Amino acid sequence: MRVKTITALAAAALLAAGLVLTGCSSGGGVDEGVVTTFASEPQNPLVPTNTNENMGGRVVDRLWAGLKYYDADGNAHDEMAQKIDTTDRQHYTITIKPDWKFTNGEAVTAKSFVDAWNYGALSTNGQNQNWAFSLIQGYDDLSTNPPKAQTMSGLKVVDDHTFTVDLKNPSIDFTLQLGFAPFYPLPSVAYKDMKAFGENPIGNGPYKFARDGAWQHQVSIDLVPNPDYHGGRPAKNKGLQFKMYQSYEAGYNDLLAGNLDTIDRIPNNALTTFKKDLGDRAIVKPTAQSEHIGIQSSLPHFGGQEGLLRRKAISMAINREQISDTIFHGTKGPAKDFTATTLPGFNPNVPGNEVLQYNPTEAKKVWAEADAISPWSGKFEIAYNADGTHQAWVEATANSIKNTLGIDASGTPLPTFKQIRDQVHSKTIGKAFRYGWQGDYPSMLEFLTSQYQTGSETNDVGYSDPEFDNLLVQAQSAATPEDSYKVITQAQAVLFRDMADIPVLDYKGTGGYSVNVKSAKLTWCGLFDFENIVKN
Repeated sequence: MRVKTITALAAAALLAAGLVLTGCSSGGGVDEGVVTTFASEPQNPLVPTNTNENMGGRVVDRLWAGLKYYDADGNAHDEMAQKIDTTDRQHYTITIKPDWKFTNGEAVTAKSFVDAWNYGALSTNGQNQNWAFSLIQGYDDLSTNPPKAQTMSGLKVVDDHTFTVDLKNPSIDFTLQLGFAPFYPLPSVAYKDMKAFGENPIGNGPYKFARDGAWQHQVSIDLVPNPDYHGGRPAKNKGLQFKMYQSYEAGYNDLLAGNLDTIDRIPNNALTTFKKDLGDRAIVKPTAQSEHIGIQSSLPHFGGQEGLLRRKAISMAINREQISDTIFHGTKGPAKDFTATTLPGFNPNVPGNEVLQYNPTEAKKVWAEADAISPWSGKFEIAYNADGTHQAWVEATANSIKNTLGIDASGTPLPTFKQIRDQVHSKTIGKAFRYGWQGDYPSMLEFLTSQYQTGSETNDVGYSDPEFDNLLVQAQSAATPEDSYKVITQAQAVLFRDMADIPVLDYKGTGGYSVNVKSAKLTWCGLFDFENIVKN
């Protein structure tokens, strides 16, 4: 899932004027027992197959229940699944629990899942999470433009509580990913007007919208517990208010003042003080998140062999250790691969990952090799969203590149996350760009498939390599997790060979909660375990 973070450039002016956005509802506050939590405006309407950034994702995952759910440590548990049967990890019979319903009273059936998955896969629906269905037979006929079919041949409804799934190949990951948002069911009303549905979504999860119009854009989203939810993660609070701020600084100040209950990222300017500020209410936890620099091959000087050499030189020109220490004070660390260090099977010794080490001498040598193909001209710019916590590290990265390679390099702010995402997705960005990934389910294959598989809607750099794609299939088809991890190492070695993009940082989650909260913790992916936040 795309990482969306905020530190508005306007924050200083707001604070100087004494204007801190509190994001309270128009009613002037929230009921006692409701948890107020940091947020910002989601990028898109709240449709599970189209939500691929965490400000929308944190809400979607509260509103829906899937076949499985993930606990705070990333372990998968059955939620709506009663049985998931397979003898070969390729052909599945899924039985859902009876007596579940959406919050409009409609029964959740096998058809609710199958229709939602087909909608998500169909190219003409333009869903950001389409790649999640790429393992299913018939996906290729739906993902082409124009599509050759309207439904995946690998999905069949047997009865109200049973459906079958046939995959292209055996998959070691398929059952694990069934708690991931694109695999949620949808009620029939959603298909009448999906955009309108996303403004007032109807789910089957532990929470529901507090009322029609509970999403006050740029202000808040109000949720209350769903009394008809009977899965494994019932709400232990009286509701959630996602309060939208223009900056993490503003949110953190509200937390200290007791006007906000939880925040899932400490702003850079408080990283040296937040443990003293919050005491045992401060949280630091390694999480499955990573930060990259992407460069599309259409950018001048970055195609072919010249581009490969320049990406490797730039990578070796970045002093990741210094950036981690001076800006993030140890709460982020140098990237080691294309995934995240906390994921099962992580290997710190992937062949080729020496290009992630700061090596000025080799960087200059490789840059000169690229110049021999075509002399460098112009300016190297790294775009970042100005409403995110990225300015400091992007500028430090650009300075490291500038000082090492002797070229004009700088960070270039775009006003909003949505603007940079739209330009990256449409391939009109025209410069390098920062982007991040936050785990949707605890698997290295999720990071690799979503970002680098040919045809994925979230493959920002447009990387495509048949050898890499084939290794992903082999990793999915492996007999044991250990066998899969070995093939994943081979796949990542191909990414390093091609320098698909430039991994920069690996995360440790930082967060905190106010004196009004009894207990709260961050999960494996860096978001709060919202259902289990308990107020005093």
